Amino acid sequence: MISISDAFRSNFPGARLGLLALGDVANPASHPALQQRKAELEAELRGRFGGMEKAGLKELSAMKVYDAHYKRFDKSYHVLLQLESVALKGKSLPSVATLVEAMFMAELKNMLLTAGHDLDKVVQPLTLDASRGGENYPGIRGKEETLKAGDMMIRDGFGVISSVLYGPDARTRIAPDTTKVLFTVYAPAGIGEKAVATHLKDIEDYVRLIAPAARTLVAAVR
Repeated sequence: MISISDAFRSNFPGARLGLLALGDVANPASHPALQQRKAELEAELRGRFGGMEKAGLKELSAMKVYDAHYKRFDKSYHVLLQLESVALKGKSLPSVATLVEAMFMAELKNMLLTAGHDLDKVVQPLTLDASRGGENYPGIRGKEETLKAGDMMIRDGFGVISSVLYGPDARTRIAPDTTKVLFTVYAPAGIGEKAVATHLKDIEDYVRLIAPAARTLVAAVR
């Protein structure tokens, strides 16, 4: 389903990618079982981290790995900001379509950067690559993104579908009628294979709250 370029291997030794593709899914605007699990997760995060300061969150092992990558580009890891919002400030995760919400929940639980796509919109095969700088793609928020050199990215047969710094694209975005979904997990060196596999399992479990009959098409760590 995906190849890894020589440029990626040379630029990011020790890095991994997680892949989870599911069929027969649904993407309703809301689902009571997922909402209950989300409330439980928020309570768990506040219990684990509520007594910490933001500086303490930055020292968590996974956060340190991602923060190091983002710092190279003078940016902050957005999952850190989201965890701070939920665990330290008592805010709730945003309510979005359920497949995306399931991904956000796992991101906060495990702190691993994940992108979601409608698999039927992806033009296979996929390639995990290192950006050379100047590659363009329409970001999920409607803005044209131009990649900086030295970032991690995934492209399909048509173009870039995600990068670490700018997230997923608009072309393959998850939609209300999505029935096949692809989640990809960027894991720089320092994020272990077991951590990525556990993260994929968490996403799958959350999706099955919405779509119990979902079929696992791919679940792999490369």
